[in-house]
Amino acid sequence: MRNRETNDRGESAQVGGSAALDLNLLRTFLAVYRTGSFTAAARLLGLSQPTVTTQVRALERLLDRELFQRQARGVSPAPYADELAARIVQPLDSLATITGPGGPAQGRPPEPVHLAGPHEFLTRSVLPSLASLVDRGVRLRITPGLTEPLLDDLRAGRHDLVIATFRPRGRALAAVPLADEEFVLVAAPAWAERSGGPARIAADGPAALHGVPLVAYAEDLPIVRRYWRHVFGRRLVCQPAVTMPDLNAVKAAVVGGTGFTVLPRYLCTAELASGALVLLHDPDDPPINTAFLVQRPGASANPHVALVRDHLLAVVRGN
Repeated sequence: MRNRETNDRGESAQVGGSAALDLNLLRTFLAVYRTGSFTAAARLLGLSQPTVTTQVRALERLLDRELFQRQARGVSPAPYADELAARIVQPLDSLATITGPGGPAQGRPPEPVHLAGPHEFLTRSVLPSLASLVDRGVRLRITPGLTEPLLDDLRAGRHDLVIATFRPRGRALAAVPLADEEFVLVAAPAWAERSGGPARIAADGPAALHGVPLVAYAEDLPIVRRYWRHVFGRRLVCQPAVTMPDLNAVKAAVVGGTGFTVLPRYLCTAELASGALVLLHDPDDPPINTAFLVQRPGASANPHVALVRDHLLAVVRGN
């Protein structure tokens, strides 16, 4: 019987026996496992979605195991998929490094480490500490952004490490606590005085801020809403006067006298110390958010990923 050759889209990949077919199926499986979606895996691999579905189903038939369970959005790995991914991720990633652009990796320096996270956290807590890594020959490619899309890109193999504002769901990604950030309610001195300051807020609650403009990170007020719910035990009804998806810009607007806001304490320590901002409330139980360091499965094939990970855990936790 004549062997079937692989077409230009990776469909029908049986060439010279089952070994090549199995390797292609495993690559497709790993892409689905990382992205949590047949559609996203297809984009990553440059295949059609039906091709990805067909290849995963073929691998399930070969293994006689279910690998994924369909969800409302994407798929979740079945128990055996975690075991399979753990067995194949490092060999496949190492093979991709050897056979990728530039030929064999022997004798070449490790690839750059792709690190991503919130813009403000990267700027304040990560970037100032990179000199020692660069001195050791580590190359870094740093991407700021929001946690959910960054985690999607991590699963797709575009990042090695992501600093996430929440622990990712599921078993596909390993996450360790990196740092706790405390949120504080602040305003410029003029607005603090007009609102009655910390004493009135302690007595009357958020009603003291009626009429004071709110500066926020986003229209849906995720940070401020959480502060109101946690500290005051009520729903926030105030509409923002200004929104800006950059906490440094939010801080700058409030320092300039625009109104009040809620910020991570680490971001405004200097302004609170200098009097450029006033702490409007000092609750016994302030809201705390934990940042997590998330590593892509298989990223350990690059030894510099471990250097960056261990450096962040030591330096950021020590701050």
